[in-house]
Amino acid sequence: MRYIKLRSRGEFVSYLQELLGKLGYDIPATGYFGSMTDAAVRDFQKKNDLVVDGEVGIKTWTVLIGKTKPAQELESKFLGEQDLRDFAVENNLELAAVKAVNEVESSGKGFLVDGRPKILFEGHEFWKQLKLRGINPSSIANASNADVLYSSWTRSHYIGGAGEYSRLEKAASLDPDPKFREAALSSASWGSYQIMGYHAIKLGYGSVQEFVDEMYEHERNQLQAFGRYITVFGCINHLRVKNWAKFAHCYNGPQYAKNKYDIKMANAYLKYLT
Repeated sequence: MRYIKLRSRGEFVSYLQELLGKLGYDIPATGYFGSMTDAAVRDFQKKNDLVVDGEVGIKTWTVLIGKTKPAQELESKFLGEQDLRDFAVENNLELAAVKAVNEVESSGKGFLVDGRPKILFEGHEFWKQLKLRGINPSSIANASNADVLYSSWTRSHYIGGAGEYSRLEKAASLDPDPKFREAALSSASWGSYQIMGYHAIKLGYGSVQEFVDEMYEHERNQLQAFGRYITVFGCINHLRVKNWAKFAHCYNGPQYAKNKYDIKMANAYLKYLT
């Protein structure tokens, strides 16, 4: 595990925050090691007879993971080498290309430490999904639900980790009408590849709920959903010829170059060729 401390950023910080959350610390999984995370780490170190320095190195990681070790059921949900090989064969893709895309486009892992698939709830999409179902969001939007129902995109309400489920459930519970739950499920991105729920029908699932149920099963199911997505939207053709720029544009949108997705995939591909 990577050494991290105050002001560190990235997926290891998010994972640390998830583990601390499982132990009862009320910390959002933001991916930034701020003062709240620092205080929680120091408290954990103190309670477990570790050096209290707020720095997460091998000893703190070892004790922390030991106390929050995922159940065997969760460990059995992780993607393996054979899954990527099978995916490459099924979709007529080069294995190195599949591995490159998996490295860059996946979120690192498809599940939270509590066994639920990783999600990100989008309140502006919830607004759109309600409108598509004949519900006027303006008539129910107020200060009490402003964190889950808003007309324009903003990252200000993101909590990360298990907190995103709290937001999803809050949105789904705004009204007992089943349309609200369906709209809420449609308004979150799911699993390793962050596929929006509203794509479910277009990707061949019988319903949004069926898609969500699949995301709970295994990272393999999440990979299959990714395969359906890139096939339906034509991205797979660019992947077959390793046109990284066109694939990144297709999958990530016109802002792909800002995050250098194409360059990252090209470099990862060369790495997996060796």
